[in-house]
Amino acid sequence: MSTIEFKPLNIAVLTISDTRGEAEDISGKKLVDALTRTGHHHYEKAIVRDDKYAIRAVVSRWIADPEVDVVLSTGGTGITGRDGTPEAVKPLMDKEIEGFGEMFRVLSYEDIKTSTLQSRAVAGVANATYLFVLPGSSSACAMAWEKLISHQLDIRTQPCNLVQLMPRLMEV
Repeated sequence: MSTIEFKPLNIAVLTISDTRGEAEDISGKKLVDALTRTGHHHYEKAIVRDDKYAIRAVVSRWIADPEVDVVLSTGGTGITGRDGTPEAVKPLMDKEIEGFGEMFRVLSYEDIKTSTLQSRAVAGVANATYLFVLPGSSSACAMAWEKLISHQLDIRTQPCNLVQLMPRLMEV
C-alpha cells in the first residue's frame, strides 16, 4: 500500500462537435464523471464546433491559466474532412507524448480491431498543462480514462507518473 497521498488536479473538459449540445454530450459528461469520481477537480467544461481556431481559443485559454493542470478533449480525431482536433492542438504543444497515442491504439484494438487505425488520439504538454486529445466515442473516452489517463494522473502510480513530473515541466 502506497503511503503517498492522492493529489487532486484541476481538469478542464472540451467537447468538439458541430452537432452536440450539452444534452447530447455523452462523452464530455462521462469524462467529467470519471475525473470527479477519481477525486480530481472539474475545473470547466465547454463545447465548441469543429473549427481549429475555436478549438485553439479555448485550449489556449486553459493552457495560459495557471489553475488548469490538465485538458481533456473529446471529438474530432478521425480522418474525415471536419476532423481537425489534432491539427488544432498539436501546434500548441511544447512536447508531444507519443506513447499515449501508441498505447491508446493498442488498447483500442482489443475492442474495435483494425478500425483503431482511424484514431488520431494524441497527448502532450504545453505551459506545464497536460493535453489529451481523445475520440468522440464515449467508449473510447472511458477506455482512455480507465486504462491510461487515470493511472498517469495519480501520483501513487509506480514506478512513475505524470503528476510527479509536474514540478519539473517548466525547467530550462
